[in-house]
Amino acid sequence: MKSSYLTRAFYYLWTTQTAANAADVLYIMALTVMVLDRTNSLVSAALLPLIRSGAQLLSSLVAPLLIQRFKLSSLLFLSQTGQFLLFICLAMYIQLNGIEASLLLVFSLIFVMSFLDGWTTPARNALIPRLVTHEQGLLKANGLMSISDQVVQFAGWGLSGVIVALIGSSSTLLVTAVIYGLAAVFTLGVKEQAHTEMSERHLNASSDITPDLAINRWHTLTEGWKMIWKTPRLRVLTFMDMIDMLGGSIWVGAFTLAFVQVALGQGEEWWGFINAAYFAGTIGGGLLVLALARIIGQRYFTVMMIGMAGYGILTAVYALNSQPFVALILVMLMGPFAELAMINRRTLIQSSVADLMLPKVLSAQASMMHLVFCISLLGMAWLAEYIGIVNLYLFAAVLTILAIVAGLLNYRAFQDQKVHRQMMN
Repeated sequence: MKSSYLTRAFYYLWTTQTAANAADVLYIMALTVMVLDRTNSLVSAALLPLIRSGAQLLSSLVAPLLIQRFKLSSLLFLSQTGQFLLFICLAMYIQLNGIEASLLLVFSLIFVMSFLDGWTTPARNALIPRLVTHEQGLLKANGLMSISDQVVQFAGWGLSGVIVALIGSSSTLLVTAVIYGLAAVFTLGVKEQAHTEMSERHLNASSDITPDLAINRWHTLTEGWKMIWKTPRLRVLTFMDMIDMLGGSIWVGAFTLAFVQVALGQGEEWWGFINAAYFAGTIGGGLLVLALARIIGQRYFTVMMIGMAGYGILTAVYALNSQPFVALILVMLMGPFAELAMINRRTLIQSSVADLMLPKVLSAQASMMHLVFCISLLGMAWLAEYIGIVNLYLFAAVLTILAIVAGLLNYRAFQDQKVHRQMMN
C-alpha cells in the first residue's frame, strides 16, 4: 500500500492524538496517587474515572451543536488548547498548595478538561477519512491510530508509575503540561481539504436561516441519532457494538484482578502480566491489519466477523482455563482478533456515512457507548456477585457471539461493499 494515501495532515493528527493520550495517562496516574496519598480512600480515587466518563458523556451529547458551527480541525485545536491551559492552572495550583489543595477544585478542573476532551475522539475519527487520498488508505490510517492508542496504553501506565515514583506527582503534572502543549501545537498542522471546508461553510450558513432556532438546535442534536436509526448498516453496527461493549467491561482492572486471584490462583503481579500480554496482542493486531490491508481490501464485514468470532472463542477458553501461562498466551492471541474487529468496524462506519454527517453520527455513537459502558460496569459487578467471576467471563463471550449472530442475521445490510462516503455539495 502506498504511503502517499496518507497526507501530511493525517500524520499531524496522528502525532497530536498520541501526545494527548500520553498526557492523559500521565496525569490520571499522578492524580490517582495524589488522591490516594491524601485520602487513603479507593472511593475518592475511583471518582476520577467516573468524573471523566460523565463529562465525556455530556460533551458527546452536545458535540453536534459545535460540529455544526465549526470545522473539525478548529474543534480539535480548541479542545487541545483548552485542556492545555486548564492543565497549566491545575498543575500550578497543586504545585503551590500541595496537600492543602482542594479536591473539589481539582475534580472541577478535571470535569471541564474531560468535557473538552469529549468531542476529541468523534472529531478525530471523522477527520480520518478527510485526510486520506484514497479509500485504501482508510484502513491503514485506522490501523496506525489504533497502534498508537495501544502503545500509549501498554507503555504509558507502566512508565507513568515509574515517573511518578521518581519525580513525584506535582513534577509529573508539570511534565504532562508540556506534553499537552505539544499536542496543541501539532493540531495547527491538521488541515482539511478545501472542498470540505467550503461544503461545511455552505451547510452551516444554510442552517443559520432556520426560522425557529430551538427547532434547529434540536434537529442538530438528534440528526446523528436519526441517521443511525434510518441507515440499516449503521443501525446494525451500532447494535453489535453495544452488545459487545456490555461484555467489554470484564477487562477493567477490578474484574481482571478478581479472575487472576480466583481462577488462576495468582497474586497482583500476574494481574500486570495479563494486562501487558493483552496490550501487546492488540499492538500486534494493529500491525497485522497494516500488513494485511491490501488483502483485506474492502472485505471489512468479513474480517470484522472473523475478529469477533476469534475473540469470543478465546474469551470462553480463557474463562475455563486455570493455568497462568496458558492464560497469558490466550490474552495475547485475543489482541489481534480484537483489533481486527474494532478497526474494520470503525472503517465500515466511516465508509458508510457522508463526510459532513459522520461527526454527528460518531458523536451519537460515543454517547451510547459511554452510557452502555457505565451500565456494563454496574451490571457486571452485580452479576459477578451471583454467578462468579469465571461465569462472568463466559457470559461476556456469549454476548460477543450474540453480536456476531446479530450481524449474520442482518448480512444484507453489508452485501453492498461499495463505499458510500460521498461529499455533500
